[in-house]
Amino acid sequence: MSLKTKKILVTGADGFIGSHLVEHLLEEGHDVRAFVLYNSFNSWGWLDTLPVKTRDSLDIFSGDIRDPHGVKKALTDCDAVMHLAALIGIPYSYHSPDSYVDTNIKGTLNVLQAARELSIKRVLHTSTSEVYGTARFVPITEDHPLQGQSPYSASKIGADQLALSFHQSFQTPVTVVRPFNTYGPRQSARAVIPTIITQIANGAKIVKLGSFHPTRDFSFVKDIVRAFSACFESDQTIGETINFGSDFEISIGDTASLIAEIMGVNLEIKTESSRTRPPKGEVERLWADNSKAKRFAGWTPQYGGLDGFKRGLKETIKWFTKSGHLAQYKSHICNI
Repeated sequence: MSLKTKKILVTGADGFIGSHLVEHLLEEGHDVRAFVLYNSFNSWGWLDTLPVKTRDSLDIFSGDIRDPHGVKKALTDCDAVMHLAALIGIPYSYHSPDSYVDTNIKGTLNVLQAARELSIKRVLHTSTSEVYGTARFVPITEDHPLQGQSPYSASKIGADQLALSFHQSFQTPVTVVRPFNTYGPRQSARAVIPTIITQIANGAKIVKLGSFHPTRDFSFVKDIVRAFSACFESDQTIGETINFGSDFEISIGDTASLIAEIMGVNLEIKTESSRTRPPKGEVERLWADNSKAKRFAGWTPQYGGLDGFKRGLKETIKWFTKSGHLAQYKSHICNI
């Protein structure tokens, strides 16, 4: 399905990946309605930081993904939806799991029901690599078993299966996409890379982290938004689940050392118990198989491998270390 001349609703548009996706779609000349979480401050999240001309071209819808009536209203007159709205913090999911069911599962159901009733032409639902849990084999294909090792990942498994069930039951044109550990400018400090960068940038000599040994497949946000568009454009992805990764695996400890090297500091890393997951909750290893994305959508990462990771980190560090950006982060606390 060509996105040209189509009205696209992006849920979670005010967040990290969502704001980058909106920006990318606008640059490509698409008509975008941005679904942002209603709040009394009239904040549009990261969309507020976009250039005025870019913001003025947006159709903003303030609402709550948990409200089925508002979701349907937001989708009215749209041709397609890219659904990113979700609660994503893993530590907070241990604290308040009920909110993850309401937002991630029921919120997704609201999008699917509205899409079905309004005959929306394409639905892209955002999953996460966390649904795989600790890798039983690598690289991880889309056929890997699903393992809910946190309330967050369990809620995303439920949402994914709902999305695929609507394709099976009602022929809703759904694609499920699974980014692996996206990083880049604007990311929340709940994620490990911003946690490391902001602590170093604020002068910390000892960086506090959770476990050092787990490995991750870090994917730069520019690659991820390109992947979203590529899957959306390809009819071959309908009814499919597609992984997005960088084709590179690195431990948390080595990531911290690499960031310290790029930032030109000597670093000591310390484990802080408040930052670790429950013993059986830690996902020990993630590494994506990208072959399906290449085969079905013609997408490959431009920031892949170690060299690509270094380039992505440099761009990310440059953004975070700008004084106006760094001041928005509380590096002295553990963000859950």
